Amino acid sequence: MQNDGTGRILVQNLSKTFGPVTAVQNLSFTVEPGSVTGFLGPNGAGKTTALRMLLGLVTPTAGVATISGRPYHQLGNPARVVGAVLENEGFHPRRTALNHLRVYAAAIGVPDQRAGEVLGLVGLSAAAQRRPGDFSLGMRQRLALATALLGNPQVLVLDEPANGLDPEGILWLRNFLRAYAREGRTVLVSSHLLSEVEQTIDQVVIISHGVTRYFGSLEQLRGSQQSRVLVQAADPNALVKALQEAGHQQVEPTQDGRVAVLGVTRQEIGDLVAKSGLAVYGMEEDRADLEKLFFQLTNGAYTGAPMPAQPPQQGGGWGPPPGAGPASPYQQQQPYQQQQPYQQQQPYQVPPGYQQPGQQQGWGGHR
Repeated sequence: MQNDGTGRILVQNLSKTFGPVTAVQNLSFTVEPGSVTGFLGPNGAGKTTALRMLLGLVTPTAGVATISGRPYHQLGNPARVVGAVLENEGFHPRRTALNHLRVYAAAIGVPDQRAGEVLGLVGLSAAAQRRPGDFSLGMRQRLALATALLGNPQVLVLDEPANGLDPEGILWLRNFLRAYAREGRTVLVSSHLLSEVEQTIDQVVIISHGVTRYFGSLEQLRGSQQSRVLVQAADPNALVKALQEAGHQQVEPTQDGRVAVLGVTRQEIGDLVAKSGLAVYGMEEDRADLEKLFFQLTNGAYTGAPMPAQPPQQGGGWGPPPGAGPASPYQQQQPYQQQQPYQQQQPYQVPPGYQQPGQQQGWGGHR
């Protein structure tokens, strides 16, 4: 195999067993340069094992994983091709952040000045002379990323990089990774939370029990589910009747008094209410919740035991009744009932002492 210099990651029929345990089974996907790809699955789904095989730390039982057309161990000086973070605990307790990076820089053959450069890239220049043992979890994540960037690699492979970052730190990471991909580089990011990376990634690989459940773009995943339109009507019952007479039978009430109509567009409903002379105060298109789709695809891997049986309690309970089927992206509603008149809500009040994001300085880590 020859290093083609593209930075493309190719995983083909990758499998790994540890004795009787199958950690990864027939996993296949491609990560193209210029994109950020999310590698998602519940804890224990096989993500870290797959990344370790990609990085030459675990030998596959079957299949192959290549970067720029070659297995990791054939890349020559791999740190100049791939920057990887699988954990953020490999720091000497008495060595400063700057000296930690200088040691790694010497090991991969880059000048000492690169250590200061990458500290600036991750926003830790002011902490250069501090010891990582005194860092917050978020700061250690940034230092681990700085270590991966020392060789100015074409490819970044990051395992749970947002762990420990506060919202401002997550926004910084999102912008950094997208800018890195826009330079034509390849970024692969693992997470067990789709919501954590949804605004960062271009495509997603979802695995569960070591098996690929979905591989494609987020838009394709959204498009696989039916959207709905939420309508705030002056007379919900009249709207439901008009919809049903027009052939729209998938109509449900919502808890806030609106009418949810599945499988139609806002334009179609707008034409219908105009023709019927009905008063409508607002319409909103609502897509299926990606997080719920993620839970469906991963099939509830490693869920806890059910709660002990409880006597029925007035006013509802924790979840669906025994024997209920899997949840859909939209919760099953009861047949449409007359709703109470809409209650005017109080205007939103800004909490005392609130500051706009970005007014506070910091590294974005929790202590």
